[in-house]
Amino acid sequence: MMADGNALYESVLCVKAEVHVYRIPPRSSNRGYRAADWKLDEPAWSGRMKITAKGKTAYIKLEDRNTGELFAQAAVDQYPSSVVEAVVESSRYFVIRIEDGNGRHAFIGLGFADRGDSFDFNVALQDHFKWVKQESDLARQEAVQDSVPKLDLGFKEGQTIKINIGNMKKKESGGPLRSRAAAGLLPPPPAGKAGAVLPPPPAHSTTTAPAPPSTGTLLDFGDSAPIMAPPSQDLWGDFTSAGSGSAQDSRSGSGWVQF
Repeated sequence: MMADGNALYESVLCVKAEVHVYRIPPRSSNRGYRAADWKLDEPAWSGRMKITAKGKTAYIKLEDRNTGELFAQAAVDQYPSSVVEAVVESSRYFVIRIEDGNGRHAFIGLGFADRGDSFDFNVALQDHFKWVKQESDLARQEAVQDSVPKLDLGFKEGQTIKINIGNMKKKESGGPLRSRAAAGLLPPPPAGKAGAVLPPPPAHSTTTAPAPPSTGTLLDFGDSAPIMAPPSQDLWGDFTSAGSGSAQDSRSGSGWVQF
């Protein structure tokens, strides 16, 4: 469907399978319509009700429940309005203004058998026009934003900028010391004069263990340390000489007894 060069799609907002249409008398006062003045037990027509939306306009369509033939239609541009008006004493009955497409209109009574159906009818119209209001507000805000001149922050041709990074160099110069301190390492000592000699480490006092008590006999005099004879050059000479002499003495002496 096209209108003013823009595509408008018709959407279905609400469908009720059974509604009743009544002939209503002219309004007797400004207090509103009363359903009690209608002949509720003799509806003029019964069928299906459908609410559709095309753009910002909602349409209340009364159709035959079997064939879908259109019986009457009411175009609603806003709600609440004089096109759809509730009666003063009931929530199940409304007065709507229908049009035949030729500029002629009439007011009829519309009634629902169930109170929940009338509630859905009312909410469907409210939600649609709430959406219409939000769309209008957004369009108004966009129009205001478009009317405000935009701030151009781009560089002009040949324009340059200068950035001072001196603070960054200072931070870099102190970086290694901070990193060494953070790692638990001490900085190196300052460089000394040429030829300087470091002082020697302090001498540690050593204690000598006391000498063990002397183990010599009472006949030892003087130095308690035993006097060691110089070792003989021939360790086995004394034993061989002594052995040979004793053997000769034993063989030649009278004390040798033979068995």
